[in-house]
Amino acid sequence: MKTYKINEFSQLINRSVRTLQRWDREGILTAHRNPKNRRYYTHNQYLEHIGIKADDSKKVVVYSRVSSASQKNDLHSQRTALEKYCQAKGYCVDAWLNEIGSGLNYNRKHFNKLLEDIEMGQVSKVIVAHKDRLVRFGFEWFENFSKRQ
Repeated sequence: MKTYKINEFSQLINRSVRTLQRWDREGILTAHRNPKNRRYYTHNQYLEHIGIKADDSKKVVVYSRVSSASQKNDLHSQRTALEKYCQAKGYCVDAWLNEIGSGLNYNRKHFNKLLEDIEMGQVSKVIVAHKDRLVRFGFEWFENFSKRQ
């Protein structure tokens, strides 16, 4: 799980470090402590602060995409291959997201919902058939984003 140093967390929630220290002393927002007794905060604390209850049961999501409606058969083939893969690995899939749209278009409905769920800490694993099925370019950025969450 992502953790934040006190100065990172203060910037994230737009409060001063002194306010966070006071809140910790008063029990308003209690910080965790590392072995050197330094304060740190978790991503779940951030979610709670902005009013979202962190879900401890994270989802496994399978995402498949083709570029145009004429490739619907390929979408079905991706899904079949991903079903076999997940069954072989023993993954219990919570959501199957299938989409028709360009990999260069970042305004895809299921893609944006997936990113939102990842950001909110609700997804433990995203499975795609090929890197370019998620995004055409910049897969490493999305991979790092997901790992940070």
